[in-house]
Amino acid sequence: MPTLITVLKSGGRYDATWVERLARGVRRHAPSFDRILCLTDLPLAVADVERVPLRHDWPAWWAKMEAFRPGLTTGPTLLCDLDTVLTGPANALAELGLTAMEDYFHKGRVSSALLRWPGGALDFLYAAFAAEPERWMVPGACGPVPNAVHGDQVVIDRLLRREGLHPEFFQRRYPELLDFYDPRRADHGPVVIFIGDSKPDTASGPVRAAWTEV
Repeated sequence: MPTLITVLKSGGRYDATWVERLARGVRRHAPSFDRILCLTDLPLAVADVERVPLRHDWPAWWAKMEAFRPGLTTGPTLLCDLDTVLTGPANALAELGLTAMEDYFHKGRVSSALLRWPGGALDFLYAAFAAEPERWMVPGACGPVPNAVHGDQVVIDRLLRREGLHPEFFQRRYPELLDFYDPRRADHGPVVIFIGDSKPDTASGPVRAAWTEV
């Protein structure tokens, strides 16, 4: 049963609208996903989305570490950031295989913007982080890393490497699947990723239309 997981932590830029629009895009362009789960600390009520309460008060992006909690899913599982826009066929996201987005700036490093695994296979990420969250959230906890910002994906990359796991990258497995938003061009897709300050709510043209389409 392919499952897409996204995380909405209160106190930031995102709200239920972002969950609704991501879910709508998934239903339209990646219907192979049987379930959409949103881990959140808000009273979320979005059609076709299962609300799963966050158990911890881990701040900001660290809340994404709860996506690896044991028992949430079986079968292919995709962690997907809320600021992802689907503009075309994207059922490939629901296929089998440990696969991650390669970091846009740091080649060879895992990004948690899109991360797929067989249900249960990455339970150890949650176990390791939950055992010592204060340790892992401290910059430098993973030693020297090329990433400019110490966040969840730095820890995920470190823990995967510690276990000898090296996910295949989406960009290499599916060369035509991911596209990084560039305001200088109109057409993007089928899976549009936003880097830096660019976000769907400030996008224009067909990407903005795809995000807001009812």
